[in-house]
Amino acid sequence: MRKTIICVLGVASLTMAHAQTKPGGLSSEMLRDIQKEQKAEPVNRALVNAVAANSIDALTVNHQNAGALDTYFSIETPKQSITDQKSSGRCWMFSGLNVLRSNYTKERDSIQVEFSQAYLFFWDQLEKANLMLQGCVDTGHQSIDDPRVQFFFKSPIGDGGTFCGVADLVDKYGLVPAEVMPETYTSDNTSKARALISSKLREYGLQLRDMAQKDRKQSSIDKAKTRMLSQIYKMLVMTIGEPPQQFTYAFKDKNGKAVAPAKTYTPQTFCQEVVGGPVNGTFIMAMNDPRRPYYKTYEVEYDRHTYDGHNWKYVNLPMEDIEQMAIASLKDGRKLYSSYDVGKFLDRKRGYADTDNFDYASLFGTTFGMDKAQRISTFDSGSTHAMTLTAVDLDEKGKVKKWKVENSWGASWGQQGCLIMTDRWFREFMFRLVVNKKYVSEKILQAFETEPVMVMPEDPLFLPDE
Repeated sequence: MRKTIICVLGVASLTMAHAQTKPGGLSSEMLRDIQKEQKAEPVNRALVNAVAANSIDALTVNHQNAGALDTYFSIETPKQSITDQKSSGRCWMFSGLNVLRSNYTKERDSIQVEFSQAYLFFWDQLEKANLMLQGCVDTGHQSIDDPRVQFFFKSPIGDGGTFCGVADLVDKYGLVPAEVMPETYTSDNTSKARALISSKLREYGLQLRDMAQKDRKQSSIDKAKTRMLSQIYKMLVMTIGEPPQQFTYAFKDKNGKAVAPAKTYTPQTFCQEVVGGPVNGTFIMAMNDPRRPYYKTYEVEYDRHTYDGHNWKYVNLPMEDIEQMAIASLKDGRKLYSSYDVGKFLDRKRGYADTDNFDYASLFGTTFGMDKAQRISTFDSGSTHAMTLTAVDLDEKGKVKKWKVENSWGASWGQQGCLIMTDRWFREFMFRLVVNKKYVSEKILQAFETEPVMVMPEDPLFLPDE
């Protein structure tokens, strides 16, 4: 027994020695050099103990930047109730619906209204399920290892999205008030149902691929897909609720008192009353991507919410142009959909985003020197969260000092549910802005209407807002 142990240990030692000599590996010589560097610059033991017992953010707070916040804004849109997406990735939907309801109440300051996120989420999930299944049909003759096939199977259905999805879904399915179709446990906590529906869609996707590869009739494939979507519909009804086809509703003021007699609506007629017409065609999406040429339009293939809807399309602009459009909209009292890499340098307790909030470099004795383009290219930064841009503060010369957004993390978070961000943070970590065309220059409108460059959804900047 002892000889066997010695033999095994000897083989293991030989294996380790062999592995260390492989080019590119962490050799014993390299490890000695690394450790030698540590002895040359010994780490402060008190600092090591502090890091071991505390959060990094707590130790790197810049106390010179931690005073009382300046909450004055020279340009601010009317306040509205703060929403809460709970444990879901629906920030894009909450922000988009916040913009639509603020447009409606802009001239009706006494009216309080909130649109049902659960209603639109139901249709979003069913449409994404159809997009996934139809994608499996369309790519049925391609290898399962093909990147486009894997795109559908990797994430069959998800919570995330962009304002383009809001536009397509609202134009197709309309809107209902939040009290007509309220949130459920699953709409607030989406992970379990999403995992189960995703598993079922993957199973169905394989079956549809098999039918496509056997060149089954299109009518047979369509019938099979309809049957599959019926099961998905059932799962959505059980977890989110069944969308109403008709309802009775009376608009109310901020005190909850009806301001007019109740009327009977369908989701489409209610949408017509509160939105006034199609959302598509009224806006542009601008992005700030310093990796790519500005004043060019790009389109993300298969990045849409409905199979028969619009791919995610945007015009790439410098921050100066994006800021000017935002200011013009806010001056006219119109809020905007916007998205950010919200976790970077965020003081969650105060609801304050500034590049000077934390001094990570001093703690670790190094620098973090990548610029915005480099951070995007290396997946270090990208749009992660959508919020509703509501205010801007300009100095006496018209230069931006700070911005404010309505968040969807509840009214008790941050600044009464809002986030204040400095302009230097805004320029580094803001990525997307949706703005009504009336606030867009002719030069940018012409750029937006040019033939788009098609880009792939695997790009590091094209993760959905959550």
